[in-house]
Amino acid sequence: MEALPLREISKQDEAGYKRWFEYVDADGDGRITGADAVKFFAMSKLPKSDLKQVWAMADSNRQGYLGLKEFITAMQIISVAQSGVELTGDVLKRTGKQAAFMQMSYDSFADWENIGMPSMELVEDHIRVRLPVAQNSQDQLCALLEPKPSFTNWLFQKTPQKVSQDTATSIIDGLKKLYFEKLKPLEMAYQFNDFVLPALTESDFDAKPMVMLLGQYSTGKTTFLKHLLKVDYPGCHVGPEPTTDRFIVVMGGPDERTIPGNTAVVQSEMPFTGLSKFGAAFLTKFECSLLSHPLLEHITFVDTPGVLSGEKQRTQRSYDFTGVTEWFAAKCDLILLLFDPHKLDISDEFKRVIGSLHGHDDKIKVVLNKADQVDTQQLMRVYGALMWSLGKVLNTPEVMRVYIGSFNDKPLNEKLGPIGKELFEKEQSDILIDLMDIPRKACDRKVNEFVKRARAAKIHAHIIAHLKKEMPAMVGKNKAQQRLMVNLEDEFAKVQRELHLPAGDMPNPDKFREILARYNIDKFEKYKPKLIQAVETMLAQDIPDLLNKFHNPYDFSR
Repeated sequence: MEALPLREISKQDEAGYKRWFEYVDADGDGRITGADAVKFFAMSKLPKSDLKQVWAMADSNRQGYLGLKEFITAMQIISVAQSGVELTGDVLKRTGKQAAFMQMSYDSFADWENIGMPSMELVEDHIRVRLPVAQNSQDQLCALLEPKPSFTNWLFQKTPQKVSQDTATSIIDGLKKLYFEKLKPLEMAYQFNDFVLPALTESDFDAKPMVMLLGQYSTGKTTFLKHLLKVDYPGCHVGPEPTTDRFIVVMGGPDERTIPGNTAVVQSEMPFTGLSKFGAAFLTKFECSLLSHPLLEHITFVDTPGVLSGEKQRTQRSYDFTGVTEWFAAKCDLILLLFDPHKLDISDEFKRVIGSLHGHDDKIKVVLNKADQVDTQQLMRVYGALMWSLGKVLNTPEVMRVYIGSFNDKPLNEKLGPIGKELFEKEQSDILIDLMDIPRKACDRKVNEFVKRARAAKIHAHIIAHLKKEMPAMVGKNKAQQRLMVNLEDEFAKVQRELHLPAGDMPNPDKFREILARYNIDKFEKYKPKLIQAVETMLAQDIPDLLNKFHNPYDFSR
């Protein structure tokens, strides 16, 4: 994610910032690491506490490095601090990242309009003679950034399974390296990508966070998105009938245009190559909508066709609708289920869609939209009916959070009264706060999803290896496969007892059986301890060390 500068800068200042950036970026990879930042930022003569805030604001996603835009943001924050403004949490709330969500301008920085480039002691002299970055008392602080003893000992162990993190300049780069070197070989060996989750590409790691909108037709999914953007996006249609007939990915771009599905899935820089498996029938119902918008620089939205109900369910779609939603669910950071007060019944297709979200429960939020169409007493009854319907489908004793609001550009209905209006304002504010948190938590979310994926892949490998082991060596293979598929729950229980796994970590036996029917169990790989051990080492050591390495370089308390 790219940081936004605090205000618009002149071409002269921009050229100066680029010159400084190129000076600090000695290896020319377009990134400034924490160690380089410590030495360069020290030229500002700001106290360490202020520099710690500068780094936290500029590298809000914990990438572990600064690109050019993040560097410019850091320089402007330093300039603000040098002017005497205290760097507090309030300053962070007013930076461009928050302003992008609230559709604010940089007018709040009018009092800082005359603040130019910061004062960096001797930096021009160093650039002129190409001296290395200032070697002074700050070098003692840099020594604190050296890898900790536990990390150093791990790095130099003579174990070929270890992955050196020296070439990884961010957490995302580190995860990418670990995936292709350790996790993907295990997934490929045991067909994990066919049974559980699609394979990841480099663009999946670099992609912006995604939010998917799901719901029956006319529950206000497209209107909700227009309400956030405050503009129409290419391809959007709003009406009482099912107007959105395709999956539309709304993402940031230099201009307004649409990219057809067949074109989007062959572009390696987009994280949609895996959708090609759903065939041409789906790709004609898929497109990317590009729009230059500050919010879309941080989040990508997925607008989906309305889920069918009643007689409409009997007309089958020409593609696997549930499979597509499941694919997007694995990629998304947040899934919003939208309901209408007049459409609380959960149809068979919607039930299948919600069932496909199993395993992504932490991403799901429920929105009762258009709630101002009923009065306060009716709203209370509608809320209770919705919770009852959700309880039957989600099969969980916990109560799911439901946001109540009316997400459109029209004024709230007068019959709500003052209490209802106050409730709506608080609820709509809560969901906007959740959306604001998505980019800030994007890095942590990627780590969380990666660890969850690795655990699932390891369990899947043990299950496949167990089934392979139960097959006879010579005769009776067909009967053995049929027996294993019929008694799949018992075989899962054996693996669960052997590995001491929680029951909730085991896959759905019905779905597993359906996919297993396409394979010959005898052709599966046997137990490969090296592949599984590599993933266990990755979970136990590599990922913790990676997270330990990339943190605020001014946080010397760690």
